Amino acid sequence: MQAKDFIAKWSIGAPAHGLNERAGAQAHFIDLCRVLGVPEPGDPESYCFERGVTKTGSAAVLGKQRTDGFADVWLRGHFAWEYKAPGKSLEGALRQLMMYALPLENPPLLVVSDRQRMEVHTHFTGTPSERHVFTLDDIAQHDVRQRLRALWLTPEAFKPRITNRDITEAAARSFAGTAERLRHAGVPAQQASHFLTQCVFCFFAEDVGLLPGRLFERLVGVATAPERLRTQLAALLATMRDGGLFGVDDLPWFNGGLFARIDVPPLAAEDVAVLKAASALNWSAIDPTIFGTLFERGLDPAKRSQLGANFTDPATILRLVEPVVQRPLQAEWAGHRARIDAALAKSKKYGDKAWRDAQSAFVGFLERLRTYRVLDPACGSGNFLYLALRCLKDIEHQVNLEAEQLGLERQHDVTGPHNVLGIELNDYAAELARVTVWIGELQWRIQRGYAFKLNPVLDALDHIECRDAVLGEDGKEAVWPVADAVVGNPPFVGDKKMRGELGDDYTERLRAAYKGRVPGGADLVCYWFEKARGQIEAGKLQRAGLVAT
Repeated sequence: MQAKDFIAKWSIGAPAHGLNERAGAQAHFIDLCRVLGVPEPGDPESYCFERGVTKTGSAAVLGKQRTDGFADVWLRGHFAWEYKAPGKSLEGALRQLMMYALPLENPPLLVVSDRQRMEVHTHFTGTPSERHVFTLDDIAQHDVRQRLRALWLTPEAFKPRITNRDITEAAARSFAGTAERLRHAGVPAQQASHFLTQCVFCFFAEDVGLLPGRLFERLVGVATAPERLRTQLAALLATMRDGGLFGVDDLPWFNGGLFARIDVPPLAAEDVAVLKAASALNWSAIDPTIFGTLFERGLDPAKRSQLGANFTDPATILRLVEPVVQRPLQAEWAGHRARIDAALAKSKKYGDKAWRDAQSAFVGFLERLRTYRVLDPACGSGNFLYLALRCLKDIEHQVNLEAEQLGLERQHDVTGPHNVLGIELNDYAAELARVTVWIGELQWRIQRGYAFKLNPVLDALDHIECRDAVLGEDGKEAVWPVADAVVGNPPFVGDKKMRGELGDDYTERLRAAYKGRVPGGADLVCYWFEKARGQIEAGKLQRAGLVAT
């Protein structure tokens, strides 16, 4: 088939244009394959139409299995493709592909089309998502056809050159310089840090669509005196705190505590220029696994020199999260799944007692996830907390997909920021830990095709506390909240350095509080291990995994 014939056949007004969504999808795709000179679907295990699952539970009426397609076309390791009828929004099609990316084996490219245009959305791990748009008329161009052939032949050609880590590091460097300038201008470090943390979230909220119409970018880009901009920024933050109109834009209620205190510092023209330049970054792609650490080093003057230092990498964190959190919960699900399978084997129709027993077992496991708590008692800027939360949300997503396949009714928004608890002595880090969890949870929802929760957008995170994790103000052993699992990387301070870094008084009080349980010459990290052991012994904790020397 020639490109001109393809365009003529599928143009507005041509007979093929009137085909409904289902009838037009396969015909359009086959014609496109012929224009591009690539193979047509023909293998149900690797390249096929209507890739989905067969629902085997009693929701299948009168014993007839029902197949729901996750994607109109699927090519393993390359793409998932979903069609809509001409003129319909492609947003819903993209959300469907993202929600079912897991059973589709996480293809690197997600393609949506209404036959008049095709959108290729990149979905490579560790890189920002990019959108490439091709119209029907573009097919006439040889270079466009070659570009589209890459979907079948070399999907890596669409991989973004920049990584999420690159974006996060660039953002952290930019804000570190601004924080330093504000401090040199006499702004208290805490005030500067809090304001810039609010700006970080505003940039992110704007890039994921929670702030409408590029609002923050438009505001910092206005040619006005810095003092007038300061007033407007304070008004915007107040509106985000309470919800409502800012100018002609209706803003959601964000809450969460991030905007409880609004104290915009005096800004110089250079500070405004940095904010304007920062708006060009893709803040939706910042990496929560390193975000908090990098920004803490930039915003906390005590840690400014550590900007280029190493930190606990995600792979190391997962070596603790997987055996302590993930595997035990997966084992629990296997037990629930066996009870569900046994109940459904007795079910004759949707909604009968056996089906209700199966649904109850499913909901029972989700209730276990809802009440599950992970504590990081040295949470820093939240890297462990984010990865633990992501683990819980991934399990929720997986069991929902399995339950849906069995014909049960899926449930939503079971896990969330309420599942993670933190204790952190440094107030800069504690605030960034909350922002890391908020951003990480919102990103997860985007990546899995879930809509944002609103009213409020952000859950309160008062359970990420700023205090000492091992010694209370009264000189006694600190109290930890009850949790199912503890993970973290507590501080290492050797016996000979403790007095110099912590002071004689603190060192003596700490050793007295744990006398008979932790040897006097032990490293500081040992107190976290003893606390965890004591929690398990007291029945207030099931499992713990801490980084050790």
